[in-house]
Amino acid sequence: MRSNNLLVIANNFPNEDNSYVAGIFVKEQIKYLKNYFQTVYVISPVPYGMESLRKTTYRDYQYENVKVFFPKYFNVLFFYTRLRSIWVYFEIKAMLEVIEREGIDFDLIHAHFTWPSGAVAIELKTFFNVPVAITSHSNITFYKELKRKNSNYISIWKKSDAIIRVSKKDIPLFINSGVNSNKIYHIVNGYDPTKYFSIAKEKARELLNLPQGIEIILNISRLYRIKGQDYLVKAMAEVIKNRSNCRCYIGGNGPERDKLKDQISELGLQDYVHLIGFVPDDKMCLWINACDIFVLPSLNETNPTVMFECLGCGKPFVGTKVGGVPEIITSDDYGLLAEPGDTQDLAEKIKIALDKSWDERQILKYVEQYKWENIAAQIATVYDEICSENLTFKSA
Repeated sequence: MRSNNLLVIANNFPNEDNSYVAGIFVKEQIKYLKNYFQTVYVISPVPYGMESLRKTTYRDYQYENVKVFFPKYFNVLFFYTRLRSIWVYFEIKAMLEVIEREGIDFDLIHAHFTWPSGAVAIELKTFFNVPVAITSHSNITFYKELKRKNSNYISIWKKSDAIIRVSKKDIPLFINSGVNSNKIYHIVNGYDPTKYFSIAKEKARELLNLPQGIEIILNISRLYRIKGQDYLVKAMAEVIKNRSNCRCYIGGNGPERDKLKDQISELGLQDYVHLIGFVPDDKMCLWINACDIFVLPSLNETNPTVMFECLGCGKPFVGTKVGGVPEIITSDDYGLLAEPGDTQDLAEKIKIALDKSWDERQILKYVEQYKWENIAAQIATVYDEICSENLTFKSA
């Protein structure tokens, strides 16, 4: 007899208070997927020592019908580069201990990312004889492994029952690698309208103690080279040449912070570009509503959730032509796109966006289709199709 439970395997998952936010898009998705199940179990294995590296603490927790576990396991860099099967072995061992200890019963597995979660999910499939869906999120790794014709990745995809890809243009690449087209689904990320919604710009700035009467450009992302904040800083040097009332706020932490700080100083932009550090989850909506435009100058992306969150607040999105972004920003009514790594193009798009009169209602109407509730319904349809028994997942 079916238990109507889902097991989610995630490379990263936020802690209980969302002070560590990597993988938060998975948690946001589960907020609506949980309505289709009696219990959703989330297992996110954590290598020993990773808590110190990530400067966070992982403790198991539960909210509503979702139970989250962070089993520890042994891993070293050598496993990643040479002995990946050993890596998977230790992850599976840690997960099986949790499953046995907690008496976890589940009908299907949804793994996020092909490696290592997808690899672990395929192994667990042989233990429990349940279907597996894998959401392939990565971009750089995805293209790299396809170019290498990595047999491990291709085998994982072939053995899965469903592959969900957020970028439609990548689906033929799976098919060309020998994956059955019938098991590949295009489902994008989404946003939570209870967390991201329109607030008067003046009110948001007042609550954040930000100046009124200026133009505010906002970027919130991890400070990694791939996120392209250095191009945003350089673009600001162009933007302020005839817009002295313009300010750029960059939120987030990461290894590029010191470099960005030095770059801002070298370009003499201390009065115009501000690194504001980590933005708590409960302040994201305020910050987005306080800005005039949101800018994400990434060199590579798949389907950034912050794009949907920006649109969900009725704000225009200025991004780059990477991954699935052009599949969402399909009109100049919702935002503008620059070439990745092109400072001049980015500066030009920022200036155009600041001068443009945006129709907030049109943006809000457009983004409604990407509410997590709608995305979860699409995923539940995939679950229906891959379950071996006549089990229909209906939202409670």
